Amino acid sequence: MGKPVVSREAFRGLFAFYAAKAHHDHESAGEQCLLRLFGSVKDIPDRLLQQWSDRVELLGPETVGRIMEPQAHQVTSGKAQYDHASDFLHAVLKDLGQKVQ
Repeated sequence: MGKPVVSREAFRGLFAFYAAKAHHDHESAGEQCLLRLFGSVKDIPDRLLQQWSDRVELLGPETVGRIMEPQAHQVTSGKAQYDHASDFLHAVLKDLGQKVQ
């Protein structure tokens, strides 16, 4: 564990960015889902944030971005919905875990 845990505010920014993109693209369902995720970031368990930080350090930000971007795009387009930010993070961590193996 070399790097500090990613902050909740960093994740809020991520969801805000994608919500702005969904708004721009007139994807109202995706925008609403992303705003819900934005609001639920404060309740992400610390252990998930630690797993995220560890995986990013192990795989590198470029690999993580290539894995995460399609999942975020599915939310933006309304093709995937998550009830809580930690659900989204679980899905991303699962895909990152498969990349590690």
